[in-house]
Amino acid sequence: METWSEVAHVQPLASKIIINSMKKDRISHAYLLQGERGTGKRAIATLIAKGLFCEKNEIADPCLECNTCKRIASGNHPDVHWIEPDDKSIKIEQIRNLQKEFTYSGMESDQKVYIIDGAETLTVNAANRILKFLEEPNKKTTAIMLTENSQAILPTIRSRCQVIDLRPLHPGEFQQQLIEKGLDQRSAILISAMTNNLQEAIDKSHDESFATARRIVIQLVEILLTNPQDVYLFIHQHWVTHFKERNEQEEGLDLLLFAIKDILYYQIEHEAGMVFFAPSDELLKKAAMYFSQEKLLASLQAVLQAKRKLKQNVHPTLVIEQLTLQMQR
Repeated sequence: METWSEVAHVQPLASKIIINSMKKDRISHAYLLQGERGTGKRAIATLIAKGLFCEKNEIADPCLECNTCKRIASGNHPDVHWIEPDDKSIKIEQIRNLQKEFTYSGMESDQKVYIIDGAETLTVNAANRILKFLEEPNKKTTAIMLTENSQAILPTIRSRCQVIDLRPLHPGEFQQQLIEKGLDQRSAILISAMTNNLQEAIDKSHDESFATARRIVIQLVEILLTNPQDVYLFIHQHWVTHFKERNEQEEGLDLLLFAIKDILYYQIEHEAGMVFFAPSDELLKKAAMYFSQEKLLASLQAVLQAKRKLKQNVHPTLVIEQLTLQMQR
């Protein structure tokens, strides 16, 4: 999303509030944009910054063509500062460095913007430090905080920001966006169940590693169906060697969860809820005939337990071994 008209299609209320503020020259000194991943937080923050700095001083939409707009888009504008989690949290040193930057005059104007992405990850010390920053706002400083978890934001920080709630994306609308970007319908349905971030979804659709992950899950279901005695060998030859990183392991379990759910949905004739298999898939039909609902429900619970164990740092190979053993019974 590069224009307010595009944002308005997805977040009509948020775009209306911000555009009206800009037209009346009443931009808040601090915003808190809260919403699920993919709801447009970064795009909106970038548009606010462009609106404040655009060389053509476009109110409704920045021009996107001037040197300033281009540098903000690429993250290279000296007066627009992005703060993101260092590892898993935003630390006090990052906020100290930000505050030090703001003691200097703007490089190209007297306006400065800082954007804190993942504001819910601020450590306690960092949150208290940013609170002090918000309590003494400079007239030409705009803070924009982005969060997926508003409950993790200190109430004292929330009270000093204009809070803008972003509505969740409608799955059908998001799938249509993906189809318009060239994805086939089945891929759009599956990928939209995994992420509601447009660029991430498009990248995933072109990722050979994701395509391989999908095939491995299909093969695992097939082996459980036809040769369950070979499942242990299969996971060591294919699953463990492909899903190496933590995010890949979690993605593999998510895909397996979708596959099992689809088999259950097919049994109860709820095809509208299916995301992994096409309703006409022969493997799906065979699996629905083979596995009992009791077995499928137990398998779903086993996958969810495996996801919890991964988060508890249990060794991933042990996690998948235990999972397949439970599904094999």
